[in-house]
Formats: sequence, structure tokens, C-alpha cells
Amino acid sequence: MDSQVFILNEKRNVTLTAYLQDDSQEFWRAKKRPAVVIFPGGAYAYCSDREADPVAQEYLRAGYHAFVLRYSVGWENAVWPNPLEDYDQAMELITAHAKEWHLIPEKIAVIGFSAGRHLAACAATMAKHRPAAAILAYPVILEGLAAICAKGAPGADKAVDSQTCPCFIAAAGTDTMVSAMNSLRFVEALYENGISAELHLYAFGPHGFSTARTSIADPAELCSRTLHWVEDSISWLEDVFGAFTSGEMSSPRCPGRVRKDKDPYLSVDCQLATIAGNQIAVERLKQLILVEETTQKWIAEQKENLLTSEMTLRSALQFLNVPGEVIRKADEILSEIPNLTVSDARCKCTPPAAPGSSNRNSLDFIL
Repeated sequence: MDSQVFILNEKRNVTLTAYLQDDSQEFWRAKKRPAVVIFPGGAYAYCSDREADPVAQEYLRAGYHAFVLRYSVGWENAVWPNPLEDYDQAMELITAHAKEWHLIPEKIAVIGFSAGRHLAACAATMAKHRPAAAILAYPVILEGLAAICAKGAPGADKAVDSQTCPCFIAAAGTDTMVSAMNSLRFVEALYENGISAELHLYAFGPHGFSTARTSIADPAELCSRTLHWVEDSISWLEDVFGAFTSGEMSSPRCPGRVRKDKDPYLSVDCQLATIAGNQIAVERLKQLILVEETTQKWIAEQKENLLTSEMTLRSALQFLNVPGEVIRKADEILSEIPNLTVSDARCKCTPPAAPGSSNRNSLDFIL
């Protein structure tokens, strides 16, 4: 293994430590590797050693390249957006050396702890170079708490959008320094935008448990499940990035989004309200999807509830016992119709509404 330290900003004492796996023929299953960039915590006052190299060792053991970013800290240096600019500078350096370091630039995750987790969440939601995944441990998320640590630091929950990466979150319910509400609010924002997330909110434990190894944290203070959070995060990364196979990474198992409502084109995995608000989709589907009379009456009675639920068209059709072949055909039809609720570079124009149509919600395509 090779380790190098890069000075990113001498004045603010910003450094990036690179831990690079050997490029050896013996590692034939990992010719190119994903990477993690670690942000130690420390309330933007310092970078905690407990959340730096010990964390890197965990992910190195799993086969990842690991980088530790010691970003701008201190009341004067950590003025926002200095820490976020430190991250973007680090990402530019890493991706510039991707070929030399046998690194997969599209598979870089950030890992943050406490205030470092605030920086990681901001990287995932507002950075110039967003990561492909984020692992956040007992995070500072909300604006008020973030601003206490760094002048001008924003709330990361308010910046979540459809381009935010999948996130893994671990926190303790009894954390008295950073309330678990920070994690809950962030997960809520992720799901509102259809972003895949995994939350481990442990029943009890202190703030700052790091990797939860006995050399760092007292296991007597921790919920027993907390001891496995790092292994869980590595398994989650395999779901998101894929696993090592014969020189290439396998296909990811975990989708980046839990819903398709923010995609540029429609699908049966969009919510009913999204599809029902698109008159072109309604007109094209009404000839395909037919249900019996008693079901029509039930739909008419439940229309308002269906449209305000988060049920997708696929789930609704499966609930109504619509044949799978019809559902697949519906998906083919929808895949050609731009989603009017989002703006995307791939959608250069908006198709005109069908003659005589209106913008009111409708379930006519299954009536």
C-alpha cells in the first residue's frame, strides 16, 4: 500500500491523505477500485483523529482506496463555503489521478462524522463534484446547529434534490450533542425527492462512537447493534456500487432512487398523481388498461385517496390484478412520454396537450 499527503491549502492547513491499494497481479479481482473520501468530525474546530485513519483502515480492508480530507477548521478558516471548496479541490485531484491510481471515478463515496458528516451531506447535495454515495454517521444536518460550528454553514436537508446520491445514515437515539432529528429530517428530505436511503437509528449510544471498535469506543455505552454499523455500510456500498468480481465491478443491486417521479420520462414506477396529471399519458393508457365494473366503482370512490397516496401505477395495477403483460406494455408507452413535472436537458420540448384535455387529475386510464 502507498500513502501520500497532498497539501491543498497551506494557509488553512488543508491536506488530503491518500491510502492507495497496491496494483498487483495478485489482486486480479480488483484491477480498478472504488474509493471513499473521509471527513473526520470535530465541530469544525478540529479534525478528529479517531474518525480519520481508523475509519480509512476499515474501508481499505474491504478493498477500497481511502482518502482522509483534513478540511478547513477553526472559526475563521471554516467560514462557509471554505470546507466545501476544500472537498471540491480534493475531488479534482483524485479524479485527475484516477487512471494512475487505478481508481473508478464514477464510484467515489464520501464518509462523514458529526460536523464532517455535515460536510459530506453538503457534498452530496450542493457540491460542484457530487459523490456517487454518502455514508453519514451521527450527522450535523440542520442549519441552526451547523451555523453554531461554522459561520454561514447551511442546512443540508434544504438542499436535497433529485440529483442527490444514495445515502447510508447511522446515529444513536440518545445522542445528546447532535439530536437524531438531524438524521430523521435528512431522511425525510431524501424520500421526498425519491432518493434511496438506509437509516440505522440505534436505540441508545453516545455521540462520536466512530467505528465502534473497542480501541475507540466503550461497548458498554453502545447498543449492541451499533458495533456492526461499519460492516453494514460496506455491504450497503456493495449494493450501490457493485461487488468485486473478475476485474470489474458487478452491477449494482440498489437503485439510486426509490421512485421515478423525478426522472425525465414517465414509467409505471411513477406515483399515480404524477401520471394522472399528464393528459397525454392518460389518453394513451385508457385504451390499454381495462378493469371490471365493480373495480371501476371502487376506483371512483377512492380516487382522491389514491391520488394523494404515494402509490405507484405499478403497485395500483398489481393490486387490481392487471396482467403483467399489460403492465409491461403500459411501461413501454410511458417511457416515450416526457415527465412534465421535471426539467431535464434530455427533454428539449413539452408535447402539446391532447385536444379538449385539461390539467385536472384523472384516473381515467384505469376507469
